[in-house]
Amino acid sequence: MSGICGWMGHGHGAADNRALIEAMAAPLARFDASAVQALAGNASALAVAAGADCAHSLQRDGVSIALWGDVQLRDAARREQAVAEGMGAALLSLWKQGAEALCNGLQGAFALAVLDERAGEALLAIDRMGTHPLAWQLAGETLVFGSSADSLVRHPQTPGKVDPQGVYNYVYFHMVPAPGTVYQGQQRLLPGTYLRYRQGRVETQAYWRMQFQENGNRPFAELKDEFRDVLRSSVRDACGTQPVGAFLSGGTDSSTLAGILCEVGGKPAKTYSIGFEAQGYDEMEYARMASRHFGTEHHEYYVTPTDVADAIPHMAQVFDQPFGNASAVPAYYCARMARADGVARMFGGDGGDELFGGNERYSKQHVFALYERVPSLLRKALLEPAVFNFPGGGHVKLLRKARSYIEQASVPMPARLETYNLLGRYGPTQVFTDDFLAGADVGQPLAGLNATYGLSDAPSLINRMLALDLKVTLADNDLPKVMKACELAGMEVAFPFLSEQMVAFSAGLTPQQKLNGTQLRYFFKEALRDFLPNEIITKQKHGFGLPFGVWLQQSPQLQALAADSLSDLKRRGIVRADFIGKLMDQHLAEHAGYHGTMVWVLMMLEQWFRQRPATAM
Repeated sequence: MSGICGWMGHGHGAADNRALIEAMAAPLARFDASAVQALAGNASALAVAAGADCAHSLQRDGVSIALWGDVQLRDAARREQAVAEGMGAALLSLWKQGAEALCNGLQGAFALAVLDERAGEALLAIDRMGTHPLAWQLAGETLVFGSSADSLVRHPQTPGKVDPQGVYNYVYFHMVPAPGTVYQGQQRLLPGTYLRYRQGRVETQAYWRMQFQENGNRPFAELKDEFRDVLRSSVRDACGTQPVGAFLSGGTDSSTLAGILCEVGGKPAKTYSIGFEAQGYDEMEYARMASRHFGTEHHEYYVTPTDVADAIPHMAQVFDQPFGNASAVPAYYCARMARADGVARMFGGDGGDELFGGNERYSKQHVFALYERVPSLLRKALLEPAVFNFPGGGHVKLLRKARSYIEQASVPMPARLETYNLLGRYGPTQVFTDDFLAGADVGQPLAGLNATYGLSDAPSLINRMLALDLKVTLADNDLPKVMKACELAGMEVAFPFLSEQMVAFSAGLTPQQKLNGTQLRYFFKEALRDFLPNEIITKQKHGFGLPFGVWLQQSPQLQALAADSLSDLKRRGIVRADFIGKLMDQHLAEHAGYHGTMVWVLMMLEQWFRQRPATAM
């Protein structure tokens, strides 16, 4: 992996500090053997591990700076300075203008650290989309940080002790949402946020937040031309100087990037797809359709249950937090195939749904929101009594549907999004032991979701949901999934849809251009109707979903691995033994696809623990 790590406010001289910072940096380079640039002071140290184009460092006049990321400087004068004196010198000049100037002076995905020993100050920051993570912990007056928690726990001031709340949040969301982590005392920076450290104290501040312009009235033709121009420039800028390829699932986002890559590159793009020998999961034909349409140089690989079993321990190793999104496995095999083909950087289509309104839940919540427009008196005095008190209504299909609709529509946002939450369906007390629950707040996941949802001041439901998903779905889930899968394969990854220009363009679209009634990503599809095959525009969303639950019933190897993992998890005192038994013996037989998700989530939790035997609960 690439990344940065370091500390401020602790040390016994530059020589000892250098040995410690090199030990902290080792996890950042373990999969791709990136060169490590280490800087050590008397009471601080800093390291960056990345490819030459993405690693920048400087130590001058008591200030140490490290930047991880393929970034551009916004100001022309600073760009000229970077060419003449190096990126570090340009960053130092921006630092002297203040934290806001430095953060807003960068375009692209980055993690940044500035340590000023003389002033006793430090700055940590990550990019607007949260592509590059950064965890931190204050131990007394010592600030310790790292792009990976595996680096941070190597510092003697911040040994890793697992937080029950982090584990609970993981089982609830299948990942640990920022700013929380799985470790006590550790936090992560939120997208578009920086941290200031001054004389042993810290404060965090957002330097950027998505602002939607909902009243646009520009002609469609003008918007379409600008959109296509932004697409081309975003892909062109993301190419860099190394051989590039693209994930191709056959969806609108990956197909669009593949086509644009062919266009701007002037030659067939290299595209890579994953298939599954499982009914209802394989969508290779759509990827082939996109490849034929654009004339890409296409490559395919069919993942097997054996592949999954082989990858699971490595997945648990590369993720510094427990992570339960099973589609990381096919993403890894896809990136590994591209790496063997000589590709150094892959394009991911992530972000298109969250910018242009592409998730099915957007249309579903639009339908539920219609109920809120019915006058309260009519709802409470007439509709609801008629539906819920109708004799024998539970046996009438139409009334059952009406009851379900009203029940869900009556739940306020964003809790309504978690109506089908797997942990909520089982019940926390049925899943976790009493001792474990004594250390966790079962209301915290929804409280955190509410807090994030409340940060957006967008008037429309669709834009409030998009703002929520930019953080929870994208920054907390999809980006780490692809970043870590590519890290394991020794592959760089870029997300052209998350360019600053593309994000700004999407923010200027009206709510109706994103969700027209129940039509998802309306503008996006109309603007590309003469570019993409119609079958891809009209297909249902799928992606690289893994048929784990189905395969679990068929593969002795996966069955043995799951049973062994869950057996060991029982002994950790987190999950109830009777729940694990019921999950494996009864629930899987009832619905393998649905309950297989919880098997995966719990199995990956145990596998994560196994990769960190020194971690204390």
